[in-house]
Amino acid sequence: MKTLVLPKHPPIYITTPSPWNPRTPTLHHRKWKVLSEAKGFNRPQSSSQERKNAPVETIRRNAGNDDDEKIPEVVFERMIARILFYVGAPMATGIAFLQVFGVLKEQNLWDVPIWLPFLTTFVTFGASALGIAYGTLSTSWDPKRKGSLLGFEEAQKNWIDMWREEEDS
Repeated sequence: MKTLVLPKHPPIYITTPSPWNPRTPTLHHRKWKVLSEAKGFNRPQSSSQERKNAPVETIRRNAGNDDDEKIPEVVFERMIARILFYVGAPMATGIAFLQVFGVLKEQNLWDVPIWLPFLTTFVTFGASALGIAYGTLSTSWDPKRKGSLLGFEEAQKNWIDMWREEEDS
């Protein structure tokens, strides 16, 4: 993808000296405009109600020879909610552990070994990073079906479907 960033107006050179450094002119840019024509940005959008109710198979058929598959709005919102939960819960746990370890050390209640905060940070933040993938895979990709609370069944089904699509292409 080729992208060209150009200033909308030419830069303005202020020749009056600043009070901090009187010998150098200052360069100010006004607004920058990104000029790109990436694939998929100029296509007409279908109505949001059609996308919410369309099954994934219909969306794939309607895509034609376009490589981008459209995700229904309902499924997208479910994915975002799950990703936020599976990223936010481990990250909040990790931050809470760090705070508890800090308080324990400041109050001289327990001399926390240095490896313990490193280990808890590694585990909780690592789980948070994996939460992006699991949040996406654990979502039901069918707009009409909500899926289970933790999404184990959906993750197993979507994992197989994802690799099947990779082998087909």
